[in-house]
Amino acid sequence: MNLKKLSLFISATLLLSSLYLVSCKKDAASSKDSDVESAEDNSLAEAHYNDVTTIIVQAAASGSVTLGIAGGNSVNGTEGTLTGPCATVSIDTVNSPHKIIIDFGITNCMCQDGRNRRGKIIASFAGKFGSPGMAVSVTFDGYFVNDNQIKGTKTDTYMGLNNAGHPVINISVDGQIVKANGGGTISWASTRQREWVAGFTTPEWNDDVYSITGTANGIKASGQAYSITITKPLVRKMNCYWFESGTLDVTPEGKAVRTLDYGSTGCDNNATVTILGYTFPIVLK
Repeated sequence: MNLKKLSLFISATLLLSSLYLVSCKKDAASSKDSDVESAEDNSLAEAHYNDVTTIIVQAAASGSVTLGIAGGNSVNGTEGTLTGPCATVSIDTVNSPHKIIIDFGITNCMCQDGRNRRGKIIASFAGKFGSPGMAVSVTFDGYFVNDNQIKGTKTDTYMGLNNAGHPVINISVDGQIVKANGGGTISWASTRQREWVAGFTTPEWNDDVYSITGTANGIKASGQAYSITITKPLVRKMNCYWFESGTLDVTPEGKAVRTLDYGSTGCDNNATVTILGYTFPIVLK
């Protein structure tokens, strides 16, 4: 499997977490139930843990971390780079298990995606990286992103091809995020399956399409539990910045489900959130 394309396949979920529900607070304010804290905490967790997979795969492929957001649409406008000179990569494929260590140093370094990072990401695996059945176990050593401490464990398992002949990766997280500035601690666990449904036989990235299914649950910083279920696969085309279709349900403990729908209008940043029968248009950030 082409590691460059595989890294793009994995990294695209970095966008999943940073896009949804951040902008719905104002729109939902007119509803009696306008709680979006669980969605925002989930968004924070998804963004950071998916960043980790992007960084590890790029490090395995090239011995450095230079991968930008798909299509070169980086947060600060710098194409093709994520961490730039911030990260030092060491790879040990002699000892068992093999290890990849990405070290951002002991002080904050501003990376090309506009985020400060420090500390280490440690990935352990056996066999050839990316081969079917291979699992990458990820831990952290004093790893911070924008002064949020990322803790816990993460496992990416490469499943090979499914019955449709599409590459699949299973991703599970059992993590905690200690929010910056005394903002409390998020507990977050997720199980995701990503299917690479088109473009995996070509060297280009912009013809790739994948879908995401799965669930997540957590306890937000204020102490309330919530769950998330993808109810219709989230479809991502790599030639577009946005998810083009799919829905997910966010259910805070003791509150009604709020449904995020990416719609079916193609490549745009329009979506809707429905709470108790009231639908609010939102613009994805």
